[in-house]
Amino acid sequence: MKKINYNDKGSILNPLKNLQFYARKPVTEPLGPRDASASYRGFHINDLNKCIGCSSCQKICDNAAITMVEVPSIKEDAAKGLRNLRPAIDYGRCCWCALCVDICPTSAIEMTREYVHTCDGDETDSYFIFPKETGIHGDSFEKGWTKTEDSDLLDRIRRPMGEMLSEARIDNFDEIVDGFTLEMAVQEASRCVDCGLCEDACPAHMHAPNYIRSIYEGNLEQAVEWMYETNPFSHVCGRVCTHICETACSLGHGEGESDPIAIRWLKRFAMDNVSKTKIKQIARKGKARKKSGKSIAVVGAGPAGLTAAFDLVKKGHKVTVYESLPKAGGMTRYGIPNYRLPEDRLDQDIEVIQSVGVDIKYNVKVGTDISMAQLYKDNHAVVMAIGLQMGRSTRIKGSDHKMVVKAVDLLRMIPKGDKVNVPKSAVVIGGGNVAMDIARSMARLQQQKYGEVNITLTALEQLGKTFLADDEEVKESLEEGISILDARGPKQCVIKNNKLVGLETVKVISIFDAQGRFAPKYDEEDLQFHQADMVIEAIGQMSDVSILGEELTEELEWNRGRIQIDENGHTSVEWLWSAGDMVKGPDVINAVADGHRVAKDIDRFLNK
Repeated sequence: MKKINYNDKGSILNPLKNLQFYARKPVTEPLGPRDASASYRGFHINDLNKCIGCSSCQKICDNAAITMVEVPSIKEDAAKGLRNLRPAIDYGRCCWCALCVDICPTSAIEMTREYVHTCDGDETDSYFIFPKETGIHGDSFEKGWTKTEDSDLLDRIRRPMGEMLSEARIDNFDEIVDGFTLEMAVQEASRCVDCGLCEDACPAHMHAPNYIRSIYEGNLEQAVEWMYETNPFSHVCGRVCTHICETACSLGHGEGESDPIAIRWLKRFAMDNVSKTKIKQIARKGKARKKSGKSIAVVGAGPAGLTAAFDLVKKGHKVTVYESLPKAGGMTRYGIPNYRLPEDRLDQDIEVIQSVGVDIKYNVKVGTDISMAQLYKDNHAVVMAIGLQMGRSTRIKGSDHKMVVKAVDLLRMIPKGDKVNVPKSAVVIGGGNVAMDIARSMARLQQQKYGEVNITLTALEQLGKTFLADDEEVKESLEEGISILDARGPKQCVIKNNKLVGLETVKVISIFDAQGRFAPKYDEEDLQFHQADMVIEAIGQMSDVSILGEELTEELEWNRGRIQIDENGHTSVEWLWSAGDMVKGPDVINAVADGHRVAKDIDRFLNK
């Protein structure tokens, strides 16, 4: 190799060498398709149907060449992770690096082999365009740079979570899921593209991208700080949240095998690995030093009531929570089995809430031990958050038999240590998570008492299509030996000589009518009998509103059996708010969001 002498100044005649190029014949590209590289990086196109408006392309662009612009004609759906934003490219800034193509979770953005731009006088800003929207760069141009497996910047596959095998868990209520190790958590957190679709979808708008980034950086205390800005039930939600955020996650929208980030498990990892003392210190941050002199009563110590109490105490108000049962937690304690939510984790969340100054009075039944009128007399505002503690009945023939029981009643008895009548065989009616919880709980009790599982679950909905329970609940139930019969509706509980012998079901043709109303239709010719010593109804729940008293019940406005509230949880009675399952239906994270809304509105009301 010739050694280069950087001190050689060369000849003064060197520039004249360029004159030789004037003698060469010019090369002119012919009209029509250009013979450019198959992976040429020309102008962009964007499949508007694939695009979800996640803004990943905008975030990765170092030249600020991409702006997300609202397209009103596109429908937005936060719960599904769909925004009505689409990228516009400023070609005065674009350097054609193609990072926007390589980062796009849905492969919506591609680049053409076209690089000649023309415009007419009517275009005011032709270099700031919607790819494929204006027609300037459409289907007529050949594809150039597109995402490939080699160029994809995303890690598509989530880290697997360890889980107890079915044969090891079926005779006990130990927690099933192992939880992430530090290495697994950091790897999983590294997948996040910080699009924020999860935060949009979360009812409480938890700052998931922020706490995921903190986990990736190894700062777990900072992660917990982000969580406590929006959710004092982070131990609970790290285990049993319905994780709508994961449904919205942009990585879950990808083609082929592309898993959403395990946001719920990352939350659990951070909470499990920060000490109780430190979490209490974090929870107290932002608490008002000055007392307001105002007091609020909260009826019900579930997630909605305790979240409202947590927020209001931090605002400087005095809050007393009245709970009819011996322990706080509501349906998270008396409705969710320990194998999904260990009691000690729920206890930690409640302990933190109490540590900021929330006072909980146990074994006090409002309506019996103290009236709503007295609560109003003693306080400036009252919050009703009693949950859905009563089960609904199918009202089919024979459902009034003593061996036809409600799922919520059984689920409440198990953690309290009450003696449960364990049948050798049972049929559960229902297809939601509560139905799965009671089926799996009874299966464990059967295994302990009889050494075998004999549980059949019947549901109106179809598996894999309209089934209500989470996929993981269905999978784990089947592993535990529970028989699931979908598209079957209950016809009658069969009674012989005053003894329950089983349940008859019929095939479901449809569940809703043309107007979307619940109106099941059955094929009465397709009849099946399921032998059972017990039938368990898990078809829905309702609140015991009798605690309100006749006078207040008459004064309140109602909507289809539920207390009517405005967008902030305020009822038609000036001093009363209502929140949680009793007004929104069963869901922990929605109850937490409700608690925040109510607390904010009460604070505004008290400070008028």
